[in-house]
Order: sequence, then structure tokens, then C-alpha cells
Amino acid sequence: MKGVDTIARIRREFFVRGKTIKQISRELHIARNTVRKVLRSGATEFRYEREVPILLRMSRLLDQEWAPDGDYDLLEEEVRCQPGPKGGRP
Repeated sequence: MKGVDTIARIRREFFVRGKTIKQISRELHIARNTVRKVLRSGATEFRYEREVPILLRMSRLLDQEWAPDGDYDLLEEEVRCQPGPKGGRP
């Protein structure tokens, strides 16, 4: 989400220079809720990690719904035969 340098700058602007949350969010182009989150927490870095990687989730979906017997060649053929979106480029 936000790096260490951005978090340090948010805290410096608020605690040292006395700027308001609104001023900080305008200057740094960060949402006010994010500025509040940084100021309330003691974390030095915010990072989001998925519980289950998306590719693993997609492979599970393929296994369960589309190719329960493991025949991915048939699935690929079905997908290729589907018409594409209308109005798009060829």
C-alpha cells in the first residue's frame, strides 16, 4: 500500500509541522482514511497479501467447474469457440 517514506512523511507533517489530516491528504494525494490509518497505527509499512494466490484459486475453479476430468484441451477449445465482445477490435 504505502511505503516507509510516505508513512514517515505523513507522521512528520502531522506531529512535527502540525498539519491537519485534510491538508496532508491534499498535498500527498492520499485518502484521508489512509492518513488516519497511518497516524493511528504504529506500523512502519502497510502491505496486503492474498490468503490464497489468485492463480491457485483459478486452477481450483477450473478443476471443479470446467474440467473435472482434467481435460483442459477440451476446455481450451470451448473458450476459443466463444464469440468475443462486441464492438471491440478484431
